[in-house]
Amino acid sequence: MEEEKRKLKTGFTTGSSATAASKAALLSIIKQAKIEVVDILLPKRSYVQIPIHSCKFESNKAVCSVIKNGGDDPDVTHGAEIIVELSFTDKKNEIEVDGGEGVGIVTKPGLGLEINKPAINPVPKKMIIENIREAGEKILLEKGIRIVISVPKGKELGPKTDNPRLGIINGISILGTSGIVIPFSTAAYAASIRQNLDVVIAADNHTVVLATGGRSEDFAKKMIELPEHCFIQIGDFSGYAIQQCGRKDIDKAYVVGFIGKLAKMAAGIKQTHVKGSKVDMNFLAELAKKSNADDRIIQRIKKANTARHVSEIIQENKIDGFFDLICSETYKHMRKHSEEKVPIDVILFDFEGNILSIKSEQ
Repeated sequence: MEEEKRKLKTGFTTGSSATAASKAALLSIIKQAKIEVVDILLPKRSYVQIPIHSCKFESNKAVCSVIKNGGDDPDVTHGAEIIVELSFTDKKNEIEVDGGEGVGIVTKPGLGLEINKPAINPVPKKMIIENIREAGEKILLEKGIRIVISVPKGKELGPKTDNPRLGIINGISILGTSGIVIPFSTAAYAASIRQNLDVVIAADNHTVVLATGGRSEDFAKKMIELPEHCFIQIGDFSGYAIQQCGRKDIDKAYVVGFIGKLAKMAAGIKQTHVKGSKVDMNFLAELAKKSNADDRIIQRIKKANTARHVSEIIQENKIDGFFDLICSETYKHMRKHSEEKVPIDVILFDFEGNILSIKSEQ
């Protein structure tokens, strides 16, 4: 219990580390001074302060680094040095972000990233560009800026992550959707879900939206009008969250997410953390078969790289009913985890926030 009461420290993502190192590099050139700490703007429009580990600069280029800090959720990248080399180009007003040594290369589809390009996810890339635009407004009127991210230990850390399975080779990914790392202590996360439900009930609300993450929560907020506290991020604890809804006074739960987490829930997995449970491609192939997909497509699904990749195959080949099956299987298992007590609507979003399918309580 003591562990639960102690406030867990948040950390920052590899994406935030790269952003901070980029901003420090630019500021060190502008000020011709060593930068020790920077404030960076996060996707949620708040700022976070990040210490700079090393900073070397000349008149038109700089190399700065940040030590990745996972807070109380130390993953394999915790303590890794994220280095950024920043230089000017003659492409006026353009910002290039590239990967150097230790940043993985994408070799398979289904990740929403270009094949044979560095594994730098869209949100961190956007965050870097936005922070550099803000700091380098005047410079960009005359020059372009090139940023190369490298992680010296990336090559040895890569195999300890999920990257090899996803087809990301020779390094780690530059990740993060919110910029900060929420601690993934099981006891703490479970406690925060219970607390969140208690807040909902204390406010005399009895409907909740259980979102698998920040992005699906944001998409849900655009279509479901409820007070802020009724939206609960359940991370990978879908079975536990709905069981608690059944035990507390919840009259209705929306379960919202993307294909990756919902594919696991549909297969009956209660705890969907990427390390502990992989997406079962045979299970998804079976659902495709039930949706009248031909054998060629079924074989492609069995060999697919990620659930997102499966989703692309399904949409490409216009297989009707597949996403409905994902939702109805998720519904079936979540109802069972709630001990048949909680009416549930399941909403499956694509990565742009469009609804792929809804399974509503009859």
